Amino acid sequence: MTDTAVSTNENTTADDGADRREAQPYRSGFVAVVGRPNVGKSTLINALIGTRIAITSSRPETTRKAIRGILTTENAQLVLVDTPGIHRPRTLLGQRLNDIVDESLSDVDEVAFLLPADQEIGPGDRRILSRLRSDFAVKRDDGTFSWKVPLIAVVTKIDELTREQLVAKLIEIDGFADFADIVPVSALGHDNVDEVRKVLVEHMPEGPQMYPEEQISEERPEETIAELIRGAFLEQLDDELPHSLAVVVDSIDYPEDNETGEAYDGKADVRVSIYVERDSQKPIIIGKGARNLTAVKKKLRTPVNRIVGQKARLDLHVKVAKSWQSDPKQLERLGF
Repeated sequence: MTDTAVSTNENTTADDGADRREAQPYRSGFVAVVGRPNVGKSTLINALIGTRIAITSSRPETTRKAIRGILTTENAQLVLVDTPGIHRPRTLLGQRLNDIVDESLSDVDEVAFLLPADQEIGPGDRRILSRLRSDFAVKRDDGTFSWKVPLIAVVTKIDELTREQLVAKLIEIDGFADFADIVPVSALGHDNVDEVRKVLVEHMPEGPQMYPEEQISEERPEETIAELIRGAFLEQLDDELPHSLAVVVDSIDYPEDNETGEAYDGKADVRVSIYVERDSQKPIIIGKGARNLTAVKKKLRTPVNRIVGQKARLDLHVKVAKSWQSDPKQLERLGF
């Protein structure tokens, strides 16, 4: 790769920054954030947005939907698509997750390919690169590739390496593909996050603002709450949690005055169904004396109140949907 430069922070004066902002065109578009499972896609998006949009966990295949976080700056608006990790599917759900990736990649303006600094480039990374080349590149006569959209390498988890190890990793990644840019980051430590944001904006085409400045997600309230609940159980139960957990918000009912029909200052009822595949998994989710359900309700009280716009009551019910990960009808009913 001849044109790629590893991005570093540059010191500028306030006047220089103001002049640059005046001269910069407005840029906007969609960024597909791709990589193997558990490379930090959700963590990076949350760090770029500045708040929690996608759930994070050390468990692979945590993300099950193409969460869209909206990053708005003075001169740009980027819609970050947090795709499920591309992997070899073992169930119908796994195939559906790959289908979500297909849809997410169908019309993007830029691709951020996440590669963890603390792991070797492996078959999964090469499979993703091959996939990206088939979608976004044309092979030249000399064997190199011409990319239709910018391909940015984001090297995650740099806090795990010494400086010498990081330099060697960046050189290795530079030879892996024809990246338009390579930028290292530690999203958990907020190290170089601003530089990632800057690089993504620089490679985005000019375009108009697509969403209101204050909007940070494209998700419906029901979808956001369902993901928060699933994420809370991931944290609460860790290795005990059945991978087959699915969460659906059945309804959000706002209180109304029976005589006038106008809302009054009561609590909204958020009714939620939590699905597992076997009866034996229900006690794991509920916990002794319903302690797990109580802990999740307590943890999410403030976030859910903020999402629905008033005080809310979480009504959680654990149900069994046998073998739902391989049942087309049940997958559709659960939103996959």
